Amino acid sequence: MKPIVRAQLSFMMFLEFFIWGGWFVTLGTFLGQILNATGAQTAQAYSTQSWGAIIAPFIIGLIADRFFNAERILGVLHLAGAVLMYLMYGTDDFATFYPYVLGYMILYMPTLALVNSVAFNQMKDPAKDFPLIRVFGTFGWIVAGWIISLAFSWDSMENLEAGLLKNTFLMVAIASAVLGLFSFGLPKTPPTAKSIKKVGIAEMLGLDALKLLKDKNFLIFFIASVLICIPLAFYYQYISLFLTELQVENSTFWASMGQFSEIFFMLLLPVFFKKYGFKKTILAGMIAWTVRYMLFAFGNAGDLFFMLVIGIALHGICYDFFFVSGQIYTDSKAGEQYKSSAQGLITLATYGVGMLIGFWVAGKITDMFLLQGGGHDWEQIWVYPAAFAFGVMLLFVLLFKNEKIEYKE
Repeated sequence: MKPIVRAQLSFMMFLEFFIWGGWFVTLGTFLGQILNATGAQTAQAYSTQSWGAIIAPFIIGLIADRFFNAERILGVLHLAGAVLMYLMYGTDDFATFYPYVLGYMILYMPTLALVNSVAFNQMKDPAKDFPLIRVFGTFGWIVAGWIISLAFSWDSMENLEAGLLKNTFLMVAIASAVLGLFSFGLPKTPPTAKSIKKVGIAEMLGLDALKLLKDKNFLIFFIASVLICIPLAFYYQYISLFLTELQVENSTFWASMGQFSEIFFMLLLPVFFKKYGFKKTILAGMIAWTVRYMLFAFGNAGDLFFMLVIGIALHGICYDFFFVSGQIYTDSKAGEQYKSSAQGLITLATYGVGMLIGFWVAGKITDMFLLQGGGHDWEQIWVYPAAFAFGVMLLFVLLFKNEKIEYKE
Protein backbone atom coordinates (compact mmCIF):
# COMPACT_ATOMS: atom_id res chain seq x y z
CA MET A 1 0.00 0.00 0.00
CA LYS A 2 1.33 3.42 -0.95
CA PRO A 3 2.12 5.78 1.95
CA ILE A 4 -0.29 8.43 0.60
CA VAL A 5 -3.12 5.87 0.47
CA ARG A 6 -2.33 4.67 4.00
CA ALA A 7 -2.40 8.29 5.20
CA GLN A 8 -5.74 8.93 3.49
CA LEU A 9 -7.35 5.83 4.96
CA SER A 10 -5.96 6.60 8.42
CA PHE A 11 -7.35 10.15 8.38
CA MET A 12 -10.69 8.82 7.12
CA MET A 13 -10.89 6.43 10.10
CA PHE A 14 -9.80 9.17 12.50
CA LEU A 15 -12.62 11.48 11.47
CA GLU A 16 -15.20 8.68 11.18
CA PHE A 17 -14.83 7.76 14.84
CA PHE A 18 -14.07 11.28 16.07
CA ILE A 19 -17.55 12.11 14.80
CA TRP A 20 -19.16 9.20 16.63
CA GLY A 21 -17.24 9.61 19.87
CA GLY A 22 -17.77 13.37 19.85
CA TRP A 23 -21.43 13.15 20.85
CA PHE A 24 -22.67 9.59 21.35
CA VAL A 25 -20.93 8.84 24.65
CA THR A 26 -22.35 11.95 26.32
CA LEU A 27 -25.78 11.73 24.67
CA GLY A 28 -27.43 10.21 27.76
CA THR A 29 -26.09 12.97 29.97
CA PHE A 30 -27.09 15.63 27.43
CA LEU A 31 -30.64 14.32 27.18
CA GLY A 32 -31.09 14.11 30.94
CA GLN A 33 -29.34 17.31 31.96
CA ILE A 34 -30.10 19.64 29.04
CA LEU A 35 -33.34 18.39 27.50
CA ASN A 36 -34.78 16.87 30.70
CA ALA A 37 -35.57 13.67 28.83
CA THR A 38 -37.12 10.68 30.59
CA GLY A 39 -35.48 7.28 30.70
CA ALA A 40 -37.81 6.03 27.98
CA GLN A 41 -36.92 8.99 25.76
CA THR A 42 -33.21 8.35 26.30
CA ALA A 43 -33.63 4.72 25.22
CA GLN A 44 -35.64 5.95 22.21
CA ALA A 45 -32.82 8.30 21.18
CA TYR A 46 -30.14 5.62 21.53
CA SER A 47 -32.25 3.19 19.54
CA THR A 48 -31.91 5.44 16.49
CA GLN A 49 -28.44 3.94 16.12
CA SER A 50 -30.03 0.53 15.72
CA TRP A 51 -32.66 1.70 13.25
CA GLY A 52 -29.87 3.27 11.21
CA ALA A 53 -27.90 0.03 11.31
CA ILE A 54 -30.94 -2.00 10.25
CA ILE A 55 -31.48 0.28 7.25
CA ALA A 56 -27.75 0.39 6.41
CA PRO A 57 -27.53 -2.89 4.41
CA PHE A 58 -30.33 -1.71 2.13
CA ILE A 59 -28.51 1.55 1.40
CA ILE A 60 -25.19 -0.21 0.89
CA GLY A 61 -26.59 -3.05 -1.17
CA LEU A 62 -28.75 -0.78 -3.31
CA ILE A 63 -26.11 1.86 -4.00
CA ALA A 64 -22.51 0.97 -3.05
CA ASP A 65 -22.42 -2.55 -4.48
CA ARG A 66 -24.43 -1.64 -7.58
CA PHE A 67 -24.22 1.87 -8.92
CA PHE A 68 -21.88 4.43 -7.31
CA ASN A 69 -18.39 4.53 -5.85
CA ALA A 70 -18.34 3.91 -2.09
CA GLU A 71 -16.15 6.97 -1.37
CA ARG A 72 -18.63 9.28 -3.14
CA ILE A 73 -21.58 7.93 -1.18
CA LEU A 74 -19.50 8.36 1.98
CA GLY A 75 -18.96 12.02 1.13
CA VAL A 76 -22.61 12.74 0.42
CA LEU A 77 -23.80 11.03 3.62
CA HIS A 78 -21.37 12.96 5.83
CA LEU A 79 -22.21 16.31 4.25
CA ALA A 80 -25.91 15.70 4.83
CA GLY A 81 -25.10 14.50 8.34
CA ALA A 82 -23.28 17.75 9.08
CA VAL A 83 -26.48 19.67 8.39
CA LEU A 84 -28.53 17.47 10.71
CA MET A 85 -25.89 17.64 13.43
CA TYR A 86 -26.01 21.45 13.26
CA LEU A 87 -29.79 21.33 13.61
CA MET A 88 -29.37 19.10 16.69
CA TYR A 89 -27.05 21.72 18.15
CA GLY A 90 -29.84 24.30 17.97
CA THR A 91 -32.62 22.25 19.63
CA ASP A 92 -33.85 22.74 23.19
CA ASP A 93 -36.54 20.05 23.54
CA PHE A 94 -36.69 16.32 22.89
CA ALA A 95 -39.63 16.45 20.46
CA THR A 96 -37.59 18.60 18.09
CA PHE A 97 -34.33 16.74 18.74
CA TYR A 98 -35.59 13.21 18.02
CA PRO A 99 -36.38 13.51 14.27
CA TYR A 100 -32.94 15.05 13.70
CA VAL A 101 -31.06 12.32 15.56
CA LEU A 102 -33.10 9.62 13.81
CA GLY A 103 -32.33 11.11 10.41
CA TYR A 104 -28.68 11.52 11.32
CA MET A 105 -28.22 7.91 12.41
CA ILE A 106 -29.92 6.62 9.26
CA LEU A 107 -27.23 8.53 7.35
CA TYR A 108 -24.29 7.76 9.66
CA MET A 109 -24.60 4.01 10.27
CA PRO A 110 -24.08 3.05 6.59
CA THR A 111 -20.79 4.97 6.67
CA LEU A 112 -19.35 2.43 9.14
CA ALA A 113 -19.61 -0.22 6.43
CA LEU A 114 -18.49 2.18 3.71
CA VAL A 115 -15.21 3.15 5.40
CA ASN A 116 -14.46 -0.55 5.87
CA SER A 117 -15.25 -1.21 2.22
CA VAL A 118 -12.99 1.64 1.05
CA ALA A 119 -10.18 0.41 3.31
CA PHE A 120 -10.46 -3.30 2.46
CA ASN A 121 -10.48 -2.47 -1.26
CA GLN A 122 -6.90 -1.15 -0.94
CA MET A 123 -5.51 -4.08 1.05
CA LYS A 124 -3.82 -7.27 -0.11
CA ASP A 125 -3.82 -8.75 3.41
CA PRO A 126 -6.69 -7.28 5.49
CA ALA A 127 -5.91 -9.41 8.58
CA LYS A 128 -2.52 -7.71 8.77
CA ASP A 129 -3.22 -4.24 7.32
CA PHE A 130 -6.70 -3.37 8.58
CA PRO A 131 -5.90 -3.09 12.33
CA LEU A 132 -3.09 -0.62 11.55
CA ILE A 133 -5.58 1.58 9.69
CA ARG A 134 -8.56 1.07 12.01
CA VAL A 135 -6.51 2.08 15.06
CA PHE A 136 -6.64 5.70 13.88
CA GLY A 137 -10.40 5.56 14.38
CA THR A 138 -9.68 4.83 18.02
CA PHE A 139 -7.37 7.85 18.16
CA GLY A 140 -10.24 9.92 16.79
CA TRP A 141 -12.62 8.71 19.50
CA ILE A 142 -10.04 9.49 22.19
CA VAL A 143 -9.33 12.99 20.90
CA ALA A 144 -13.05 13.75 20.83
CA GLY A 145 -13.41 12.63 24.46
CA TRP A 146 -10.42 14.67 25.55
CA ILE A 147 -11.73 17.80 23.89
CA ILE A 148 -15.03 17.36 25.72
CA SER A 149 -13.49 16.69 29.13
CA LEU A 150 -10.10 18.36 29.23
CA ALA A 151 -9.92 21.07 26.59
CA PHE A 152 -13.35 22.59 27.20
CA SER A 153 -14.72 20.72 30.25
CA TRP A 154 -18.17 20.51 28.67
CA ASP A 155 -19.02 17.53 30.87
CA SER A 156 -17.99 19.10 34.19
CA MET A 157 -20.86 19.54 36.64
CA GLU A 158 -20.69 23.34 36.45
CA ASN A 159 -20.73 23.44 32.66
CA LEU A 160 -23.40 20.76 32.46
CA GLU A 161 -25.71 23.06 34.39
CA ALA A 162 -24.80 25.88 31.99
CA GLY A 163 -25.85 23.72 29.04
CA LEU A 164 -22.45 23.75 27.31
CA LEU A 165 -22.61 20.06 26.41
CA LYS A 166 -24.65 21.01 23.33
CA ASN A 167 -21.42 22.36 21.82
CA THR A 168 -20.40 18.78 21.10
CA PHE A 169 -22.93 18.75 18.25
CA LEU A 170 -21.40 21.86 16.71
CA MET A 171 -17.93 20.32 16.93
CA VAL A 172 -19.15 17.14 15.26
CA ALA A 173 -21.02 19.06 12.55
CA ILE A 174 -17.76 20.70 11.52
CA ALA A 175 -15.88 17.38 11.57
CA SER A 176 -18.60 15.73 9.50
CA ALA A 177 -18.41 18.46 6.87
CA VAL A 178 -14.62 18.04 6.70
CA LEU A 179 -14.89 14.27 6.24
CA GLY A 180 -17.63 14.73 3.66
CA LEU A 181 -15.40 16.91 1.51
CA PHE A 182 -12.31 14.78 2.16
CA SER A 183 -14.11 11.61 1.06
CA PHE A 184 -14.31 12.71 -2.56
CA GLY A 185 -10.50 12.53 -2.71
CA LEU A 186 -10.25 9.01 -1.27
CA PRO A 187 -9.04 6.07 -3.42
CA LYS A 188 -11.71 5.05 -5.89
CA THR A 189 -13.88 2.18 -4.70
CA PRO A 190 -16.16 1.31 -7.63
CA PRO A 191 -19.19 -0.97 -7.45
CA THR A 192 -18.21 -4.63 -7.34
CA ALA A 193 -21.38 -6.26 -8.63
CA LYS A 194 -21.83 -4.65 -12.05
CA SER A 195 -20.96 -7.91 -13.74
CA ILE A 196 -24.23 -9.53 -12.67
CA LYS A 197 -26.49 -9.57 -15.70
CA LYS A 198 -29.76 -10.40 -13.97
CA VAL A 199 -30.29 -8.42 -10.80
CA GLY A 200 -33.24 -9.36 -8.65
CA ILE A 201 -34.85 -7.54 -5.73
CA ALA A 202 -32.70 -9.39 -3.19
CA GLU A 203 -29.51 -8.38 -4.98
CA MET A 204 -30.70 -4.78 -5.40
CA LEU A 205 -31.27 -4.43 -1.66
CA GLY A 206 -28.05 -6.15 -0.62
CA LEU A 207 -29.91 -9.19 0.72
CA ASP A 208 -27.70 -11.38 -1.45
CA ALA A 209 -25.19 -11.25 1.41
CA LEU A 210 -27.65 -13.38 3.38
CA LYS A 211 -26.31 -16.29 1.35
CA LEU A 212 -23.33 -16.22 3.71
CA LEU A 213 -25.64 -17.56 6.43
CA LYS A 214 -25.68 -20.92 4.64
CA ASP A 215 -22.20 -21.39 6.06
CA LYS A 216 -22.81 -22.88 9.53
CA ASN A 217 -19.81 -21.17 11.10
CA PHE A 218 -20.81 -17.77 9.73
CA LEU A 219 -24.38 -18.35 10.93
CA ILE A 220 -23.15 -19.06 14.47
CA PHE A 221 -20.93 -15.99 14.31
CA PHE A 222 -23.87 -13.90 13.06
CA ILE A 223 -26.14 -15.07 15.89
CA ALA A 224 -23.40 -14.52 18.47
CA SER A 225 -22.87 -11.02 17.08
CA VAL A 226 -26.55 -10.20 17.60
CA LEU A 227 -26.60 -11.61 21.13
CA ILE A 228 -23.34 -10.08 22.39
CA CYS A 229 -24.62 -6.63 21.43
CA ILE A 230 -27.44 -6.92 23.96
CA PRO A 231 -25.04 -6.54 26.92
CA LEU A 232 -22.97 -4.08 24.87
CA ALA A 233 -25.97 -1.74 24.78
CA PHE A 234 -25.77 -1.38 28.57
CA TYR A 235 -22.28 0.08 28.23
CA TYR A 236 -23.05 2.58 25.48
CA GLN A 237 -26.33 3.72 27.00
CA TYR A 238 -25.33 4.00 30.63
CA ILE A 239 -21.56 4.34 31.09
CA SER A 240 -21.80 8.15 31.14
CA LEU A 241 -24.77 8.16 33.53
CA PHE A 242 -23.12 5.46 35.68
CA LEU A 243 -19.92 7.49 36.16
CA THR A 244 -21.89 10.70 36.67
CA GLU A 245 -24.05 9.16 39.41
CA LEU A 246 -20.89 7.92 41.11
CA GLN A 247 -19.73 11.57 40.98
CA VAL A 248 -16.70 10.81 38.85
CA GLU A 249 -15.44 14.14 37.50
CA ASN A 250 -14.49 14.38 33.81
CA SER A 251 -16.32 11.13 33.12
CA THR A 252 -15.75 11.38 29.35
CA PHE A 253 -11.99 11.45 29.95
CA TRP A 254 -12.16 8.31 32.08
CA ALA A 255 -14.40 6.61 29.51
CA SER A 256 -11.74 7.32 26.87
CA MET A 257 -9.33 5.07 28.76
CA GLY A 258 -11.12 2.24 27.00
CA GLN A 259 -9.96 3.61 23.68
CA PHE A 260 -6.34 3.72 24.87
CA SER A 261 -6.48 0.01 25.52
CA GLU A 262 -8.24 -0.38 22.17
CA ILE A 263 -5.13 1.02 20.47
CA PHE A 264 -2.87 -1.50 22.19
CA PHE A 265 -5.06 -4.50 21.46
CA MET A 266 -5.75 -3.33 17.91
CA LEU A 267 -2.03 -3.52 17.23
CA LEU A 268 -1.87 -6.87 19.03
CA LEU A 269 -4.75 -8.30 17.01
CA PRO A 270 -2.66 -9.59 14.05
CA VAL A 271 -0.46 -11.50 16.51
CA PHE A 272 -3.51 -13.19 18.05
CA PHE A 273 -4.87 -14.03 14.62
CA LYS A 274 -1.60 -15.69 13.65
CA LYS A 275 -0.96 -17.56 16.89
CA TYR A 276 -4.42 -18.45 18.21
CA GLY A 277 -6.80 -18.25 15.24
CA PHE A 278 -10.17 -16.58 14.87
CA LYS A 279 -12.16 -18.63 17.40
CA LYS A 280 -9.84 -18.09 20.36
CA THR A 281 -9.39 -14.42 19.49
CA ILE A 282 -13.12 -13.72 19.45
CA LEU A 283 -13.60 -15.88 22.54
CA ALA A 284 -11.17 -13.66 24.47
CA GLY A 285 -13.36 -10.68 23.58
CA MET A 286 -16.46 -12.41 24.97
CA ILE A 287 -14.75 -13.31 28.24
CA ALA A 288 -13.70 -9.68 28.64
CA TRP A 289 -17.35 -8.55 28.44
CA THR A 290 -18.30 -10.73 31.40
CA VAL A 291 -15.33 -9.64 33.50
CA ARG A 292 -15.79 -5.90 32.84
CA TYR A 293 -19.43 -5.88 33.93
CA MET A 294 -18.63 -7.71 37.14
CA LEU A 295 -15.94 -5.09 37.84
CA PHE A 296 -18.53 -2.36 37.28
CA ALA A 297 -20.96 -4.12 39.64
CA PHE A 298 -18.56 -4.18 42.58
CA GLY A 299 -16.38 -1.12 41.95
CA ASN A 300 -17.01 2.39 43.25
CA ALA A 301 -15.63 5.94 43.12
CA GLY A 302 -13.71 5.44 46.38
CA ASP A 303 -11.29 2.69 47.40
CA LEU A 304 -12.46 0.41 44.59
CA PHE A 305 -12.20 2.98 41.82
CA PHE A 306 -9.40 0.91 40.28
CA MET A 307 -12.01 -1.74 39.46
CA LEU A 308 -13.91 0.78 37.35
CA VAL A 309 -10.72 1.81 35.57
CA ILE A 310 -9.84 -1.82 34.80
CA GLY A 311 -13.37 -2.45 33.57
CA ILE A 312 -13.17 0.53 31.22
CA ALA A 313 -9.68 -0.49 30.08
CA LEU A 314 -10.98 -3.91 29.06
CA HIS A 315 -12.82 -2.19 26.23
CA GLY A 316 -9.81 -2.84 24.00
CA ILE A 317 -10.26 -6.60 24.23
CA CYS A 318 -14.06 -6.37 24.26
CA TYR A 319 -14.26 -4.34 21.06
CA ASP A 320 -11.18 -5.27 19.03
CA PHE A 321 -11.17 -9.00 19.62
CA PHE A 322 -14.85 -9.34 18.78
CA PHE A 323 -15.92 -6.55 16.44
CA VAL A 324 -12.76 -5.88 14.45
CA SER A 325 -12.07 -9.61 14.25
CA GLY A 326 -15.62 -10.07 13.03
CA GLN A 327 -15.18 -7.45 10.30
CA ILE A 328 -12.05 -9.20 9.05
CA TYR A 329 -13.77 -12.59 9.24
CA THR A 330 -16.78 -11.24 7.32
CA ASP A 331 -14.51 -9.79 4.63
CA SER A 332 -12.78 -13.15 4.22
CA LYS A 333 -16.13 -14.92 3.81
CA ALA A 334 -17.71 -12.40 1.44
CA GLY A 335 -15.26 -12.63 -1.44
CA GLU A 336 -14.81 -9.86 -3.99
CA GLN A 337 -18.37 -9.50 -5.21
CA TYR A 338 -20.28 -8.53 -2.06
CA LYS A 339 -17.76 -6.89 0.24
CA SER A 340 -19.89 -3.81 0.92
CA SER A 341 -23.18 -5.63 1.40
CA ALA A 342 -21.52 -8.21 3.68
CA GLN A 343 -20.13 -5.45 5.89
CA GLY A 344 -23.59 -3.90 5.91
CA LEU A 345 -25.05 -7.23 6.96
CA ILE A 346 -22.78 -7.56 9.98
CA THR A 347 -23.51 -3.92 10.87
CA LEU A 348 -27.20 -4.87 10.83
CA ALA A 349 -26.54 -7.82 13.13
CA THR A 350 -24.50 -5.89 15.68
CA TYR A 351 -25.42 -2.21 15.83
CA GLY A 352 -28.87 -2.92 14.39
CA VAL A 353 -30.81 -5.90 15.70
CA GLY A 354 -28.59 -6.74 18.68
CA MET A 355 -28.30 -3.26 20.11
CA LEU A 356 -31.94 -2.39 19.38
CA ILE A 357 -32.94 -5.27 21.63
CA GLY A 358 -30.17 -4.36 24.04
CA PHE A 359 -31.21 -0.71 24.46
CA TRP A 360 -34.76 -1.81 25.24
CA VAL A 361 -33.63 -4.49 27.70
CA ALA A 362 -31.14 -2.10 29.35
CA GLY A 363 -33.85 0.51 29.82
CA LYS A 364 -36.23 -1.99 31.40
CA ILE A 365 -33.64 -3.43 33.77
CA THR A 366 -32.30 -0.02 34.76
CA ASP A 367 -35.82 1.18 35.57
CA MET A 368 -36.23 -1.86 37.84
CA PHE A 369 -33.39 -0.62 40.03
CA LEU A 370 -34.26 3.08 40.19
CA LEU A 371 -33.75 4.30 43.77
CA GLN A 372 -36.35 6.41 45.54
CA GLY A 373 -33.87 9.11 46.44
CA GLY A 374 -32.58 9.32 42.87
CA GLY A 375 -29.88 7.35 41.08
CA HIS A 376 -29.75 3.61 40.45
CA ASP A 377 -28.58 0.41 42.13
CA TRP A 378 -25.74 -0.21 39.69
CA GLU A 379 -24.44 -3.28 41.50
CA GLN A 380 -27.67 -5.08 40.62
CA ILE A 381 -27.88 -3.65 37.10
CA TRP A 382 -24.43 -4.69 35.87
CA VAL A 383 -24.88 -8.31 36.92
CA TYR A 384 -27.45 -8.80 34.15
CA PRO A 385 -25.22 -7.99 31.14
CA ALA A 386 -22.38 -9.94 32.78
CA ALA A 387 -24.52 -13.08 32.99
CA PHE A 388 -25.84 -12.64 29.45
CA ALA A 389 -22.35 -12.18 27.98
CA PHE A 390 -21.24 -15.37 29.75
CA GLY A 391 -24.16 -17.27 28.20
CA VAL A 392 -23.28 -16.05 24.68
CA MET A 393 -19.70 -17.14 25.24
CA LEU A 394 -20.82 -20.68 26.11
CA LEU A 395 -23.02 -20.78 22.99
CA PHE A 396 -20.12 -19.77 20.77
CA VAL A 397 -17.68 -22.24 22.34
CA LEU A 398 -20.06 -25.16 21.90
CA LEU A 399 -21.26 -24.47 18.35
CA PHE A 400 -18.51 -22.67 16.42
CA LYS A 401 -16.01 -25.00 14.78
CA ASN A 402 -12.46 -23.69 14.70
CA GLU A 403 -11.66 -22.05 11.39
CA LYS A 404 -8.37 -20.58 10.26
CA ILE A 405 -8.18 -17.32 8.35
CA GLU A 406 -5.16 -17.19 6.07
CA TYR A 407 -2.59 -14.77 7.43
CA LYS A 408 0.10 -13.54 5.08
CA GLU A 409 3.48 -12.44 6.37
